[in-house]
Amino acid sequence: MNMTQQELFKAFESLPTKTQRQALNFIAFLQQTYAPAIKPQKTEIDWTNDPFIGKWQERQDMDDCTTWVRNIRNNEWS
Repeated sequence: MNMTQQELFKAFESLPTKTQRQALNFIAFLQQTYAPAIKPQKTEIDWTNDPFIGKWQERQDMDDCTTWVRNIRNNEWS
């Protein structure tokens, strides 16, 4: 069904007030549903200079991380 803008306005105006509100609510719903999503901007992280990376590299008790985790689990869950 191809309508001109004028025909659309006439058809809209011929509707009862309550139905016009419903039509406007539906248009608002469609605009919200099909509006382009705003994508958050990506922030580049400099992992090589991030203070968190390598935070525990000097810890001797974590040289063998598998044994370290096993010991922690044994202490906490036994």
